[in-house]
Amino acid sequence: MKKLLSVLVALMMLCAVPAMAEKLTMATNATFPPYEYVDEGSAFGGFAGIDVEVADAIAKKLGYEGVEVVDMEFDAIISDVATGKSMIGMAGLTANNERMQNIYFSFPYATGIQAVIVKEDSPITSVDDLLAEGAAYKAGVQMNTTGDIYASDDMGDDRVVRFNSGADAVMALKNGKVDCVIIDNEPAKAYVESTTGLKLLDTKYAEEEYAICVSKNNVELLGKVSAALQDLIADGTVQAIVDKYITAE
Repeated sequence: MKKLLSVLVALMMLCAVPAMAEKLTMATNATFPPYEYVDEGSAFGGFAGIDVEVADAIAKKLGYEGVEVVDMEFDAIISDVATGKSMIGMAGLTANNERMQNIYFSFPYATGIQAVIVKEDSPITSVDDLLAEGAAYKAGVQMNTTGDIYASDDMGDDRVVRFNSGADAVMALKNGKVDCVIIDNEPAKAYVESTTGLKLLDTKYAEEEYAICVSKNNVELLGKVSAALQDLIADGTVQAIVDKYITAE
């Protein structure tokens, strides 16, 4: 009996010891350069980008070993964080009423612009052409992104074609299946640079702010992440990370 009691006490003590070298898990969709993308040579488990490095800086400030990136479809990020599978979500996420029904957001850490990609010989010369009365142009979007939400509200579901990734939407534009792609400006620039025959419209579709999402069941973590983020913005760390990936124009 004494031996059994000793074993039980030892097990309880072992369970009470916090896990060492724990990482902050971040749900993302790594097809969104320069915020998150696959980079096999990266020091962050094969991923790189602004969000990855900001998350790593937050993790280390909070006493974690670093960040662990969990790559998934964009559409799965909110539910993954809401159910506690990942601790935070970062993927160029904009806080909106629909998303805030399921998760909490930190204050913003970056400003994003929704841009429009078209073919170089496209008759679409501005956002006004897309939204003009009687226009029938079809827009490709990444499913459940704010680009999807804006385009659906403004143009109607029948003129919006949804894809699992921005890259798929751009390929559909290249192949003539849609007339434009509405997507965040930074990945839009990367897609245009790497794909011949495409260009960006000079006019932006919308402007928004990116934030970090945390489960509603983990308000304590939200407070810690927000405080760490605020410190990292104040001391210039976040801006230095942004400047590393985005050159001023």
